[in-house]
Amino acid sequence: MMHMTFFWGIKATILFDFWKTDSWLSYILTLVACFAFAAFYQYLEKRRVQFKSLSSTRHPNPPPRAGVSAPLIPKSGTRSAAKAASVLLFGVNAAIGYLLMLAVMSFNGGVFIAIVVGLTVGYLVFRSDDDGADVAAENPCACA
Repeated sequence: MMHMTFFWGIKATILFDFWKTDSWLSYILTLVACFAFAAFYQYLEKRRVQFKSLSSTRHPNPPPRAGVSAPLIPKSGTRSAAKAASVLLFGVNAAIGYLLMLAVMSFNGGVFIAIVVGLTVGYLVFRSDDDGADVAAENPCACA
């Protein structure tokens, strides 16, 4: 039966029926995987914010030449590639965030701690030096 309250123990099922821990080694490897997955989430979030800021920066238009009108569709190869990367990373981040949330819903105390510490360390390593570059994207929820 699935636990509906937090419990401490090495026997846990994480995300899928085949991912069960039944020994200390499998439990510790699971905690390391949860930690790494949570830190990786923060790394991808930093990359997504960087691509988003790259795609939204406005490059100054060159002054129009005499007799030449501006094109109807401006060239924006770099901006569109950055926007596509930002959109793709948003989808990947959403999937990873929801998988982390479901892993926490195994209600195993060790898994919960590993994910929260992984998110915290990932933020410290990858995102704490942003200097508030994009405050609107700042959201502590991993599934947002």
